[in-house]
Amino acid sequence: MYYIPSFFKYSSDGGENSGVTGFWIIEWKYLFSIVILRFDKGTKEAYHSHDFNAITWWLYGSVTEHILHVPKLDRALKTEIINWYPSLIPKYTPREHLHKIEATEITYALSFRGPWSDRWKENINGEIISLTHGRKVLGVNN
Repeated sequence: MYYIPSFFKYSSDGGENSGVTGFWIIEWKYLFSIVILRFDKGTKEAYHSHDFNAITWWLYGSVTEHILHVPKLDRALKTEIINWYPSLIPKYTPREHLHKIEATEITYALSFRGPWSDRWKENINGEIISLTHGRKVLGVNN
């Protein structure tokens, strides 16, 4: 799966109900992926991280990024909001970044993704859950 690249593939991105579809120019999870993304208006409810780092250029439309900052100790969660528009300046998303994207209109982006790791996180019902392939739960708050 990771070692075999695929080319010119179209599918949902981030799960069936994410509201995001992609056209992958190349997807080679072991090394990198290049994808053109289409965001429907709205957002996926769960804050999530990715199992890859990404550099994204917004091509058309606009989105609001909601970032969830999780403190190391028993302090309250903080959120940050950033609005993104088409620009020559890309957005960098590190793999440990917990966020959700809210498209204010149908929006297109070009994304370059680095190698995949084996896990990512989602905030489900107020708990940070670690997931792996096939959305298998690895644990809570780890």
